[in-house]
Amino acid sequence: MITLLYFAGLREATGRAQEEADLDGKTVAELIAWVGERYPHLPLEAVRVAINEEYAPESDVLQEGDIAALIPPVSGG
Repeated sequence: MITLLYFAGLREATGRAQEEADLDGKTVAELIAWVGERYPHLPLEAVRVAINEEYAPESDVLQEGDIAALIPPVSGG
């Protein structure tokens, strides 16, 4: 299982801070597609994914026990 963490507006939009998913062996791109199917109202175009606290390209493959954080763009001032 992969632990998914939702941050900022994604947390509010999904109604949860985290969830578990059987996505080991899938790519980061497939993870994003899975989240998009589960939550079609989420704006995922600019979301970055960090795997085990490091930003990951869409081609990276998830492994059992990974923690995937979905981080939306954040602006500040």
